[in-house]
Amino acid sequence: MWLRPEEVLLKNALKLWLLERANDYFVLQRRRGHGEEGGGGGGLTGLLVGTLDSVLDSTAKVAPFRILHQIPGSQVYWSIACGTSREEIYKHWEWLEQNVMKTLSVFDSNEDITSFVHGKIRGLIAEEGKDSLVKGDDPEKFREALMKFEKCFGLAKQEKLVTYYSCSYWRGRVPCQGWLYLSSNFLSFYSFLLGSEIKLVISWDAISKLEKTSNVLLTESIHVCSRGEDYYFSMFLHINETFLLMEQLANYAVRRLFDKETFENDLDLNDPLKITKRTMENLAHSEQFSSFFRLPKEENLKEVHECLLRVPASHLSLHGRMCVFENYICFASHDVSLCSVVLPLREVLAVDKTDDSNQSVVISIKGKKAFRFSDVRDFEQLVTRLKLLCGATSSPQQDVSTELVPSPDPGSSGNSSKGPSLMEQKDCSKTVNTQALMTEFHPQDLENLDSKMLKEKMKEQSWNILFVEYGRGISMFRTKKTRDLVVRGIPETLRGELWLLFSGAINDMATNPGYYADMVERSLGTYMVATDEIERDLRRSLPEHPAFQSETGISALRRVLTAYAYRNPKIGYCQAMNILTSVLLLYAKEEAAFWLLVAVCERMLPDYFNHRIIGALVDQAVFEELIREHLPQLTGHMTDMTFFSSISLSWFLTLFISVLPIESAVNVVDCFFYDGIKAILQLGLAVLDYNMEQLLTCKDDAEAVTVLNRFFNNVTNKDSPLPSTVQQGSATADAKSHQTKVDVTDLIREANEKYGDIRYEDVYSMRRRSRLYVIQVLEDTTKQNVLRVVSQDVKFGLHDLEELYDIFKREHFLSCYWNLTSTALRHHDPSLPYLEQYQIDCQQFRILYHLLSPWAYSANRDCLALWTFRLLDENSDCLINFKEFSCAFDILYNGSFTEKLKLLFKLHIPPAFTEVESVSPSKGDQLSEDELLRFSQFHGRGKLDVQAYLKQWQDELFKKEENIKDLPRMNQVQFIQLSKTFYNLFHGHPEEEKLYQSIAFVTNLLLRMEEVGRRLHSTMSLTKEKTNDSATKADSSNHTTSQNTEAAKEPSPLKEEHQWSFAFEQILASLLNEPVIVRFFEKPVDVQAKLADAKASQLSSRTRV
Repeated sequence: MWLRPEEVLLKNALKLWLLERANDYFVLQRRRGHGEEGGGGGGLTGLLVGTLDSVLDSTAKVAPFRILHQIPGSQVYWSIACGTSREEIYKHWEWLEQNVMKTLSVFDSNEDITSFVHGKIRGLIAEEGKDSLVKGDDPEKFREALMKFEKCFGLAKQEKLVTYYSCSYWRGRVPCQGWLYLSSNFLSFYSFLLGSEIKLVISWDAISKLEKTSNVLLTESIHVCSRGEDYYFSMFLHINETFLLMEQLANYAVRRLFDKETFENDLDLNDPLKITKRTMENLAHSEQFSSFFRLPKEENLKEVHECLLRVPASHLSLHGRMCVFENYICFASHDVSLCSVVLPLREVLAVDKTDDSNQSVVISIKGKKAFRFSDVRDFEQLVTRLKLLCGATSSPQQDVSTELVPSPDPGSSGNSSKGPSLMEQKDCSKTVNTQALMTEFHPQDLENLDSKMLKEKMKEQSWNILFVEYGRGISMFRTKKTRDLVVRGIPETLRGELWLLFSGAINDMATNPGYYADMVERSLGTYMVATDEIERDLRRSLPEHPAFQSETGISALRRVLTAYAYRNPKIGYCQAMNILTSVLLLYAKEEAAFWLLVAVCERMLPDYFNHRIIGALVDQAVFEELIREHLPQLTGHMTDMTFFSSISLSWFLTLFISVLPIESAVNVVDCFFYDGIKAILQLGLAVLDYNMEQLLTCKDDAEAVTVLNRFFNNVTNKDSPLPSTVQQGSATADAKSHQTKVDVTDLIREANEKYGDIRYEDVYSMRRRSRLYVIQVLEDTTKQNVLRVVSQDVKFGLHDLEELYDIFKREHFLSCYWNLTSTALRHHDPSLPYLEQYQIDCQQFRILYHLLSPWAYSANRDCLALWTFRLLDENSDCLINFKEFSCAFDILYNGSFTEKLKLLFKLHIPPAFTEVESVSPSKGDQLSEDELLRFSQFHGRGKLDVQAYLKQWQDELFKKEENIKDLPRMNQVQFIQLSKTFYNLFHGHPEEEKLYQSIAFVTNLLLRMEEVGRRLHSTMSLTKEKTNDSATKADSSNHTTSQNTEAAKEPSPLKEEHQWSFAFEQILASLLNEPVIVRFFEKPVDVQAKLADAKASQLSSRTRV
């Protein structure tokens, strides 16, 4: 590798470097202790030098060879190249001699020579850098680290090094100083101290826990748990930066390998070869900010600026960050509870800069409103870029204002884009409700106002005052006053409007006019997997509410759920969606309810409503972590934390709607749309805290569940204007008047006061960490279920079977690490039954066969692997699962002589057997990946009827006790190939000569037996033919033609001579008489040693491939 020229003094370095080659202008040196003849390590000097190379951050630590540029008579040298091997460094040396040495003689001065050499080397580095993936603050230093990374770990060239850090790895109580390398698929560590080498390679997908810890010995360290092993790393210069990047890389791997549905939608991460530290940091910021501001998932963060924003009414300027997205300009104060604003570019009319010294940017929007951002660095360039963005987003549909106007009923909420949707809605106006269900079933009586309605009107007045002070609609200021009003409960008439606003669903609805009507039209009458489930649950959704006792409410619910299932078939329909959608339809128009459901399922509660409800499990893990932190006395009493998961699942899936009376639950939904999942976590903690004393006295889980259910039944909403016939809590409260009632407003207020310090950023980080744990728990569950099923059919011990599963699964992932178009990623489907979730193709099977098979030393091992794969691939989909895989290796490891011989016999008859002729004769019996793929898909040759073979031994496949008499016979070509396989298996064995003699004797015996049988068959055929001839002569001449035709159909004796075959019983009986062959096949295999070797060499073996 060429290096940027650096000055080197050799006065004190001569003892560390040895001279290999030299000329007038260049010197090639070898590091002492490296490359010693005879494999020596250079003694004590070599150990010391190796330790220095590992600990110190210098060019010397990277490579054992280097080339220096020298000037005759000078003590100053310049390092210009280094290499990890003689072959590499000699290439550089030869290039210098051929291309540079001849040119140097034309220069008159030493300065000109040095200048020319330096310029030439820098040019080479620049040329190499054109196609390089290396990007960093110091490219030269990064290139050196990359070289050491490749040298130490021997991973594939495609493995992308993201960054590296100096740190200590704690082995017991001893710190080992070394280097931590973070790459796209692995966390790696290398240390070399006084002859002791430590090398760790941990794949991100195997990490179940990643956290920052501290104790008496370690002030601050990073704890990594993988496959039950704990690793601690400390003494980082920037531990927070390191930990954040490790979190991001681990989650990237998990999403790519385990959660491909969400990963495929993320275009920024589709190519693991393009991952850089900067890319990961930018992506994390983009995800965090877009989630906080409730923006569409496809929005990407462009730039962030520190600035001041003047807030109306308060006449204060708050310090915070302006975040510029592709279609939005957002602001959040550093204390996010103080102020936040979202400005869609479709609403922006003008962007200007002020002439004063405040470096201000003024953004004017529709509705005669302007926002002034001051103290903005590079504000002039920002104004120019914003003007370009606004120009790029202007279109006829986006000229429609999304400013929400006051309306006398909740049905008007969200109807901001009236222009664009007229054409699309005229055809569906008869089917889609244009009013919220609450408007029809609970109209307000404005003439007779009781005390509750008066309070409701006072709430509305408070919100109207807020709108006057801070604006109304998508661009309103969201301040502490806004939060206080949300905690008190949003008025019935404003609920649909504000839910739409706070959730960000208003943006989806404004930019997709007519979309819902189109989904309804397409989905109605279309049968989907979710259709039956939706129909079954329609009348279970708030059955006590009159809106869902009528066809109006049921039809609206059916349309929204069916339209969403049609829009997002990967989620389709999940139980709990019906309950949530019912509440949305009560307060929002049907179209608005649809977009609210989209916001909840796809942004606010990601991965909640799918096959594995990973999102809900992740948030439950976050909830448990918060319980440990805020309610330690409760965790001390409850030894099993899974109790909290079991009781809280419905809280998260239905936002407390399933456990609270409807009049109280809607207040929780208010807070959820404003604060997101943080509101549900806070309320959950408040519920447990409120019932702390009773829970501490509970003796079992059932008693604790009873305590919580009783509490929820007594949560009321004293200010709810809903009629008593609708309120679910009224009847319960009257029947149990002796129980203490809790007002939901007080409960929510207490949750905000006690646990309001939980930061959104912390929840976001805990979600990422918990996802690693949840995914590994689900994977362990899959593993245990697979092992339980497979263990009944094999003789492997449970530990050995578990090791084999790990190797099988690891091979599946190794195929995904560096291959962007890997079919293995498509093979993994968590929604399938456990056995089918992980499957491998023929190429992956070949690699495992080479690692695991006791016959892998055979010259035709590729053919054996191919035939074994074809035998196992019964459904011809070119994939096999772990059960099929383990059954084959169970025979190889634990099978008897008869079972192993029967396996070999099956491998040499269809459908497993196919004649293999490599297109590259020089490779012998080795097959390329393309050849392997072609032959694995080729299930026939010539006129061979494979189905006939399958039919002959179909019963044999399904019987528990196999009958060898059901196996098809083996023809001439197949028997010859079987004989070749025997010779290949016996090659190199200590008893090779005896084995050869025995197999030759058996082969000769079988051929003689077949010869006798063929002669007997020929004699019988001739006798039969003479009889037929006599009968033919006695017939009349008018039958001659027909008899000649029949005779033509009969096989002649000449043809019969070539149609000989063997039955399995013949081969088995012959081989049983040869003890040396029986001993060969019955020799026990050290399964544990074989599995350990395979596990140790699997990564390097895959790298070579």
